[in-house]
Amino acid sequence: MDDLERLAEEIREADTVVALTGAGISAPSGVPTFRGDDGVWDRFEEGQFTYGRFQRDPAGFWTDRLELYETMFGDGYEPNAAHETLAELACDGHLDAIATQNTDGLHAQAFETVTDSDVDDKDDSSADLLELHGNAHRVRCVDCGRRQSNEPILERVREGELPPRCACGGVYKPDVVLFGERLSAATLQRSRQLARESDVFLAIGSSLVVEPAASLPRQAARTGGSLAIVNLEATPCDGDATAVFRDDVTEALPRLRDAVTARE
Repeated sequence: MDDLERLAEEIREADTVVALTGAGISAPSGVPTFRGDDGVWDRFEEGQFTYGRFQRDPAGFWTDRLELYETMFGDGYEPNAAHETLAELACDGHLDAIATQNTDGLHAQAFETVTDSDVDDKDDSSADLLELHGNAHRVRCVDCGRRQSNEPILERVREGELPPRCACGGVYKPDVVLFGERLSAATLQRSRQLARESDVFLAIGSSLVVEPAASLPRQAARTGGSLAIVNLEATPCDGDATAVFRDDVTEALPRLRDAVTARE
């Protein structure tokens, strides 16, 4: 039995399966990465997007934020085979949660695509989606906490409303974790709980160097879960893994699902 078949069997028998995803799962969709060759931070200064800068100069922050957003998402992106496969595994009852470091919203889109499809009589169930760093397509009022789609807010910024404000008078902030800002305590706590409870933990398309997300695979391994890593490059957690796949995520994950469902 090879590593893929062994992992598929573990997933079939598991009570709790959790996936952590990073930039490598969205790169095949064309979403720019922040670091690496031609990364976003080669074109923008990270210091322009700190929480401190937002507080001191919200108008200037939003001017730069609009340019960053249009650079990253202006062309529009669709979920790829890896996003769709995770959504299918969830609907098949083989995946309980996805914790993602990405802010592109592609996992949510994949869930919508798969659950709206009549193909294969999909179940209505789906995994918990934990967006560790938030969602770039939403905004949140810093005063009343109201969340909404960012499109009308971005249009107001384009028209010169700097900074854009909520009806309550509070300033809107991108619903993402900025540099110098803490992750949601509830989201992080839930992610850590799931990592500890997981029988199988899949780390997909992540370099596993950015904390605190990078600690989740180790927590899973320490509490007895099987850790599988799918990433083109080596990660600091490879030594803790029971299986490591140096494959394109859009090829490896469909193969894995095929192996999981082959004996059902």
